[in-house]
Amino acid sequence: MTFIPAGSTALAPWALWLTPESAGWTYCGLRLLNLSGESVEFATGGEEMLVLPMSGSCVVECDGVRLALDGRTSVFHAVSDFAYLPVEATVRITGEGRFALPSARASRRLPVRYGPAGEVPVEVRGTGQASRQVNNFCSPDAFECDKLVAVEVLTPGGNWSSYPPHKHDTASEHEAVLEEIYYFEGGPGYQRVYGTHDVLAEVSCGDVVLVPHGYHGPSMAAPGYDLYYLNVLAGPADERSMAFCDDPRHAWVRSSWADQPLDPRVPMTGPAAGPVTDAATRR
Repeated sequence: MTFIPAGSTALAPWALWLTPESAGWTYCGLRLLNLSGESVEFATGGEEMLVLPMSGSCVVECDGVRLALDGRTSVFHAVSDFAYLPVEATVRITGEGRFALPSARASRRLPVRYGPAGEVPVEVRGTGQASRQVNNFCSPDAFECDKLVAVEVLTPGGNWSSYPPHKHDTASEHEAVLEEIYYFEGGPGYQRVYGTHDVLAEVSCGDVVLVPHGYHGPSMAAPGYDLYYLNVLAGPADERSMAFCDDPRHAWVRSSWADQPLDPRVPMTGPAAGPVTDAATRR
């Protein structure tokens, strides 16, 4: 199943329960937790995880470390702080709000860590109607993990992101093999996946699209509706990478950006370590 409607994989206490096994692949997973002041305790097992507030705040306790996450009102109001959880750990989360837990099968045990919101690199990509904001909170260059990569993308209403369409399913010097999860909030919008399988799904809050291989994009925000998605990626390589290959039929679009103005609505949130515009090479 490539398109997963909101609520269809709920498994108490989780509003979304997606494991590598249920996705039919090897590495990536994602959980979503809704809390109203109570605590939830769980084990990470063989997965490294992040605790990322979508809304609200929480306290994370793991390996004798206590981390208070200030969080945010919503994904459209601010960049959030987050916590890293290692493999083979017992975790307790107490709070009020909605929390995403991206995960990946890992073989290296790293320490529990805090990721401050103020240190999250915020990047503006594309231009014109392809302008969007990327919060690189757990990109390979920004935060150390064993396998897990995760970023947030905010697309203003009427714009396209994950564009030009691209893939990362062939190992080469220019492309990494990665499984990828798209988790959406806001919308409605639309997500396209094609090549080895075909998806064109209307997406909104809580929906998920899986990308095991093939080209994916564009992610389209309907006019009047901002679109958010959390990307979770992991693959077999020893070194984490987000390297991709554009669909050669549409790669020319990047060269058309040179004379287009940046959409003034981006960046949409802060705080930030400073937006960096790199429209020609980034996805």
